[in-house]
Amino acid sequence: MKRKVVLYGAAGHTGRFIAEELARRGFTPILAGRDMSKLAPIAAGVGSAARHAEVTDPAALDAMLSDADLLINAAGPFGDTSPPLIEAALRAGIPYLDITAEPFVTQGIFDSFGSREAQSVVAPAFGFFGALGDLLVSAALDDWAGADEVDLGFALDRWHPTKGTLLAGKRRAGRRLVWVDGRLQERDPARSTPKGSWDFAQPFGRQPTVGEFSTVDVVTISRHVDVRSISTWINEAPLSDLANASEPLNGASGPSEQQFLIEAVVRRGSEKRRASASGHDIYAVTAPIVVEAARWILDGRSRATGVVAPAELFEPRAFLTALPSKAITISLP
Repeated sequence: MKRKVVLYGAAGHTGRFIAEELARRGFTPILAGRDMSKLAPIAAGVGSAARHAEVTDPAALDAMLSDADLLINAAGPFGDTSPPLIEAALRAGIPYLDITAEPFVTQGIFDSFGSREAQSVVAPAFGFFGALGDLLVSAALDDWAGADEVDLGFALDRWHPTKGTLLAGKRRAGRRLVWVDGRLQERDPARSTPKGSWDFAQPFGRQPTVGEFSTVDVVTISRHVDVRSISTWINEAPLSDLANASEPLNGASGPSEQQFLIEAVVRRGSEKRRASASGHDIYAVTAPIVVEAARWILDGRSRATGVVAPAELFEPRAFLTALPSKAITISLP
């Protein structure tokens, strides 16, 4: 029997990719959101139902989930949408996934819902940011109980941001979370970010980089990895694109030719291990990641319940190697 997955925020840029991936993978998607005029044509295109619901209306959310097996939230700003949608999923007793890349929002979810007893899964940040870094680091650790240092390097050849990305950056207002000396710390926006360089694999090669890149991976990794410090770096070129973006990415367009590479390096004493993921379009690649997660949960292959990070939920190496090779290339030690 086909599994019914409610996708909230299906009319957004990334939401459209997820809707198409759900239909392609044999799920019964139910596309939901706040604007039926945008939802209806997308639903017609993938042959699914469309449902209107406002996150401020608990009764509407309960009706939206009345026959659902799982909820995916792709609607930003996630600081507004995630709490009420998680509450609705908990009332319905179904798993919840979202694709937020916002570190403060994700930390808030762990803080607010982590102490709640839940028989179902609540897994935030299951997209390009959050899931891949967490899974790559955990796969690289393998039989190590922990590490002295974790370094994550992100390389993008360009970055045409969505409206959600721009709004999230505006809300963050320069604040960033870092993991130093075994604890999360918030950096003052006035404090300058470190600069460096990273020898990426081809096609990027050696790149000037900016450190303390405010990525949600710091939150997901620090949830369960015993490590003294986590350093996150991104090459400078896409940050210039991000800062100078005048128009957000058009949700009607298909996958872009943007190239990405994530390299995870874990160090313990004099030993070092490396894992990586590469592909095209950080928004489009989120779709196979979160849909694969939905499939594993509904197939009974999750290994935890409650509020969890990606590598707590699934065996990292097995999950990464299960991702479609046409969408993403994985290299593990």
